[in-house]
Amino acid sequence: MGIDFYTDFDPTYGQVVGLSPLVRRLVAKNPNPFTYTGTGVYVIGRGDVAVVDPGPSMDDHLDSVEAMLDPGERITHILVTHTHTDHTAGVAKLQERTGAPTHGFGPHGPVPDTHPLDMVSFDEYFTEDEKAEFNKAWADTPDELKREGPDTDFVPDIAVRDGDVIAGAGWTVEVVHTPGHTSNHVCFGLREEASLFTGDHVMGWATSVISPPDGDLFDYMNSLRKLLERADERYIPTHGPIITRPHEHVRAFLAHRQSREDQIVEALKSAPDDGQIAIKDLVPTMYADVDKRLWRAAANSVYAHLLGLQRQGRVEQQEDGWVLVDPTAASSSQRDV
Repeated sequence: MGIDFYTDFDPTYGQVVGLSPLVRRLVAKNPNPFTYTGTGVYVIGRGDVAVVDPGPSMDDHLDSVEAMLDPGERITHILVTHTHTDHTAGVAKLQERTGAPTHGFGPHGPVPDTHPLDMVSFDEYFTEDEKAEFNKAWADTPDELKREGPDTDFVPDIAVRDGDVIAGAGWTVEVVHTPGHTSNHVCFGLREEASLFTGDHVMGWATSVISPPDGDLFDYMNSLRKLLERADERYIPTHGPIITRPHEHVRAFLAHRQSREDQIVEALKSAPDDGQIAIKDLVPTMYADVDKRLWRAAANSVYAHLLGLQRQGRVEQQEDGWVLVDPTAASSSQRDV
């Protein structure tokens, strides 16, 4: 889709990597199709430091996080970009160990008991060998990593808002509210190094999943545009490598989302006689080159696009799928969203 992804990345599990005078990284050993090589945990500062997104709750991982510190250093701040468990599951244990307060936008948005996509199945597209392989990989996954998704338990000690400043010993972080992936997603801008910790909002290895109702496509697009107004020289996402051409990458993401929207509209234009197409029939074509284990996540993003098109008056949902209503209405890239 025209994105030059950043995929040259060695996680070096268990090894602390110094990225700059003020930033160190440790990658948790929780790789999967959603986390890439695992959750990157960052330490900001020297002496009294902040930890960004502590990652999973495994004790050996948290031991490694504490081992990132030099003698005499202590963790005084825990910064949370958003409430997905691959970022926040370890927060409570790390706080017990350090006493550091947590800083985040707020709790996760409501998670409905049922969801329109609950009945979507892609089983017919999986071979028996693929099912066996995926089931074995799941069985071999540690229990602490099986509950990845919305963290509805986390509530920050200190609720931050867009533009707030968090100051430590020799470091200053600005809060940038970037809803879309989740409603409470924030990025943290390290002013001393013109670096932005982007969480899952902008990653180098993949685009973000937008999962309604908490995730919102219009918010996500506006949050991407918001970053173009900033002068950050590099992005540091929670998963994968540093992004060294940030504005170029964001513009590619905006174009990618527009191309996904165009794909959906074209598919609806060529729909069968009743004009309806279901999400389960859109995803395998649109994401044919993507790991099938990510198709349910992709279905969330397709659903988010359809809701956006519905808000624009271009499509409507019917009993068996979605139908095109007004193909000439302005797209999300042409109107103020």
